[in-house]
Amino acid sequence: MSQKTEIESLVFLLNDPDPDVQGAVRERLFEMGQQAVPLLDEKRNTVNDEEERELINDIIRHITYGHVEEDFIDILEGGVKNIKQLEKAVLILSRFENPTLRVSDYERKLDRWAEDIEDEIRFQPDETKQMHVLLSYIFETLGFSGGTTDYYHPKNAYLDRVIDRRRGLPISLAFVVLFLARRLNLPFYGLNVPIHFMVKFSGLKEEVLIDPFDHGKSVTYNQCYYFLKQNGVEPKAVYFNKANEASMLARMIRNLVRSYHRRDEEQKAEHLQELLQTLEMMCL
Repeated sequence: MSQKTEIESLVFLLNDPDPDVQGAVRERLFEMGQQAVPLLDEKRNTVNDEEERELINDIIRHITYGHVEEDFIDILEGGVKNIKQLEKAVLILSRFENPTLRVSDYERKLDRWAEDIEDEIRFQPDETKQMHVLLSYIFETLGFSGGTTDYYHPKNAYLDRVIDRRRGLPISLAFVVLFLARRLNLPFYGLNVPIHFMVKFSGLKEEVLIDPFDHGKSVTYNQCYYFLKQNGVEPKAVYFNKANEASMLARMIRNLVRSYHRRDEEQKAEHLQELLQTLEMMCL
């Protein structure tokens, strides 16, 4: 029997009503390891049943988790001290949910978007107008907005899904702003405001607070203070200081851990908690 035929037979048997058969099939696929992933991925992409597709994805994730963990730790060892390093770490995390993700595809997409408005940014004489050009491009031209439907779903956190769907959490939308701003040399920064992640444009003439979840609209400090008070959080000036990259990465992972707990996907939550602990030990 060829390897492809064996994998197809094993995938078919995953739906066997006998749990012993299902267990034996999983063990055999785990034994085959990385060599089974391309064919499993091919099979997953041809399956119409959502439950069956997710079952195959779980097996791929189990096989590839060690590689994702290794690549994530490699990034941490190099440091998460700038936006470029943060972007690499965030995209590697996307492979946790989408094991066969081609990270380079999303790096190139961000490159293309920055190139689309590079000339318009460059020839703007005023830095505030440059800020508005970028925000208008992201939230109007590209159509990014807050993921209000099923807010806590992991799809609103992983950068690849956010880019594909143009929907996300405040921090994941902020990452789109920050990653494009880096390519365009614009002074945008993340702010670890409790409950609701924010972005700051820090120009030579003015500072502007931006809500990435509300189509990139500008907000005042008073509005932020009121929001925090309304949600039982005592406002502090430190919340509006520039967030370091490692702390933003940690916040993203914590969001995902909570998301998986809400969905009773405890093994995923546990694995991400392990990555978070590694990050905290090495970078925070």
